[in-house]
Amino acid sequence: MFIDYAEIFIKAGKGGNGAVAFRREKYVPKGGPSGGNGGKGGDVVLQVDTNLHTLLDFKYQRKYIAEDGQNGANSLKDGKSGEDLIIRVPRGTIVVEKNSKEVIVDLEEENQRFILAKGGRGGKGNSNFATSTNQAPRFAEDGKPGEELYIVLELKLIADVGLVGFPNAGKSTLISTISAARPKIADYPFTTLKPNLGIVKYRDYDGFTVADIPGIIEGAHLGKGLGHEFLRHIERTGLLLILIEATSENIEKDYNVLLQELNNYSKILSKKEKIIGISKIDLLSEEELNKIREKTNSIFDENVIFFSSVSQQNINLLLDIIWNNLHR
Repeated sequence: MFIDYAEIFIKAGKGGNGAVAFRREKYVPKGGPSGGNGGKGGDVVLQVDTNLHTLLDFKYQRKYIAEDGQNGANSLKDGKSGEDLIIRVPRGTIVVEKNSKEVIVDLEEENQRFILAKGGRGGKGNSNFATSTNQAPRFAEDGKPGEELYIVLELKLIADVGLVGFPNAGKSTLISTISAARPKIADYPFTTLKPNLGIVKYRDYDGFTVADIPGIIEGAHLGKGLGHEFLRHIERTGLLLILIEATSENIEKDYNVLLQELNNYSKILSKKEKIIGISKIDLLSEEELNKIREKTNSIFDENVIFFSSVSQQNINLLLDIIWNNLHR
């Protein structure tokens, strides 16, 4: 199960209270103050873990509270600080403050750590308050509360290539053809309801990753269909592969609608490098394909590749174009 959104509550530990105590040693009838300080509360720390690929754990646990600091004791013994609470998240997690909607941190680096909530300071024991005029203070300081807040975790896929297209443009079939990913495939809209990530082995090289994400419909940037589910995931991709069915009634119109949705959602998306893939060419005759090729040559400035995932026609050529665009 791919979980890419979660709301949780986090709270750092409270600082321990300072102690009120006095020396009670033999032959020292009026010992001075000896109350120790309280320990600091534990922090809540986010830690990127590259072995995690989903926010699934946060579906079952919604509250995260760090350990409190211990109270101070007599004989000037300070309380032990509370242990930090380490919360492990996948690379690509964005942390947003729930109420203000402000982004707190974008965790996109391997092994990145971020203190999300600081533990409260420990209170001072009465030994800290002795003065020449008050040599036996009978008060100490309470520990401070730790920071707490409600946050939203959003996971954006980090992939080399993002597949863009209307529902049933052939994205899932393509990713299942070129990688080991096995998304659900069927002949109706929105078969893909959650992102799929495929690792493509390219010739004798390391390969690259491809993200198959729910299809766009007109108005996707407003959240229609699965718009936001899709669009937020391709912001990190290095290259966009825009898929349009060869059987489309108007390829140019389809392309312009897709491009407009990308532009309306994020100017960054519209400026990304693009390859245009005309899919499902196995459904057309050679004569029909030649007519489409003539039209597309006059429409597009970007790379255009005609292919079929079912017959695997031009699949290797498509991979060559993707690889060359990623490494030029």
